[in-house]
Amino acid sequence: GTYADYLAEAANLPPLTEAQKNKLRHLSVVTLAAKIKCIPYSVLLEQLQLKNVRQLEDLVIEAVYADVLRGSLDQRNQRLEVDYSIGRDIRREELSTITRTLQEWCQGCEVVLSGIEEQVSRANQHKEQQLALKQQIESEVANLKKTIKVTTAAAAAATSQDPEQHLTELREPAPGTNQRQTSKKTSKAKG
Repeated sequence: GTYADYLAEAANLPPLTEAQKNKLRHLSVVTLAAKIKCIPYSVLLEQLQLKNVRQLEDLVIEAVYADVLRGSLDQRNQRLEVDYSIGRDIRREELSTITRTLQEWCQGCEVVLSGIEEQVSRANQHKEQQLALKQQIESEVANLKKTIKVTTAAAAAATSQDPEQHLTELREPAPGTNQRQTSKKTSKAKG
């Protein structure tokens, strides 16, 4: 437990040496640090049954050097700011709290998992829609190409020409039309 727990049950427990008391005080600071990250000196002095701030600061410095906790002493605001502390053994009374916390964590994981599955499902539906749209566009393009070939072949057959030649003629203007335009331009330039 903590140093305060020891003092409450001191009559039923064997006496502790100074080293054992200091270790129990270090563990008491760890217990407080698990609940509060900025522990006021007044709380520490009361819980650890120390007489002055100097003893308290020495105890905290020992704990830091022993790697029991990491943090800083804020002398101006009279508090210990804890960044990290070691873990303590689990007590039977804490098992229900730990179980509840783990169940809440599992429920949170299940919610996240279902959200991810829903997003994957939506992404797959979107992909299928895009593939269907792509296939539809490709089939329309293929149909248009067929229609153009049939139309071109029918027109070529009507004029009894080669369909490829007819397509070429449709794409390129007649050679005489370009010559007329150039001669008109030159005559305008001369005049």
